[in-house]
Amino acid sequence: MTCRCFSTRIEYYHDKPREKKKLSQEKVFRQIKNAVIQEAERIRMGEITFEDADLTEHDEPEHGRGESYDFWELRQIIWDDTLSLADRDGAMEELERLAERGDTHAQYLMGQLYRDGPLLFPDSQKAKDWLTQAAEQGLPEAQYVLGKFLLSDDPEVRNPKEGIRWLKQAAENGNRFAAYRLGREYLTGEAMTKDTSKAAKWFTRSAEAGNQYAQYMLGKLYLTGQGVTHDQTQAMVWFGRSAAQGNQYAQLFLERQNEIRPPSVMLAATRLLYHMSRIFENHSLPQSDAGLHIDWKRRQQLREKRIALGHKPNDHEEEQSQGMTMKGW
Repeated sequence: MTCRCFSTRIEYYHDKPREKKKLSQEKVFRQIKNAVIQEAERIRMGEITFEDADLTEHDEPEHGRGESYDFWELRQIIWDDTLSLADRDGAMEELERLAERGDTHAQYLMGQLYRDGPLLFPDSQKAKDWLTQAAEQGLPEAQYVLGKFLLSDDPEVRNPKEGIRWLKQAAENGNRFAAYRLGREYLTGEAMTKDTSKAAKWFTRSAEAGNQYAQYMLGKLYLTGQGVTHDQTQAMVWFGRSAAQGNQYAQLFLERQNEIRPPSVMLAATRLLYHMSRIFENHSLPQSDAGLHIDWKRRQQLREKRIALGHKPNDHEEEQSQGMTMKGW
């Protein structure tokens, strides 16, 4: 009785036609369609884009030059989540005393912790005060972070004019991320008067210092002739430098540089290809174990057929198992 019911269930799953959605109803298709529409609109409007979504993972390096040993030791304790909260709180108190004694790196970290939490309750004004103290002592990292903070949407601290001043100070002191941010601000004109030539100057300074995002952006400017004289050779040089550092947008562009298309279309296609690759990547892993169930049911069907044809239940079981392993894993 059990076998007949089981066989019936197999027959049901096998014979029932699988309902297929229309392509336009598939989630992945909708995401791709929306991406195509967005890129088409950007081309029509001549919109400036910045492919730097992961910049925040790199622009505030944890280690800096000239750190004191006391600061280094306290930071190790503060970021060690295997230690007790009491030990880390004690280190925080020591860090604050060190900052009060004028240690610039301690002041800088205090500002970051008050800005972000979670070891300290976020407090924008205290974050600004500590960052300002470190910036006024000439620490480029603090000057850059303070500049960004003053340009943020936080109403307690927003001050675009002061933010730009600190970004320029940081850039003059060699911070390549501050130079890149200045290029962005001059190119968009959101916090200052738009000036593409000045934007190109700051992007160049950042790119020459090794910033892959600035290198890619500078390649785009040379390709489209914004702020600089159109120069496809120079564009390829900067795309190449950016790609060598792992910039995927630059890599995708170089792979298709021989396609005859207007620059704006080529850049849009590059963004679109990258976006599509991320969509497919996000959907490449199985969302459930449904695939394993289907394979199992199919194996049961084959076993039933083999028995019906007179084979033993385990005939060629090992071969089948190996074949499934090679295909499925």
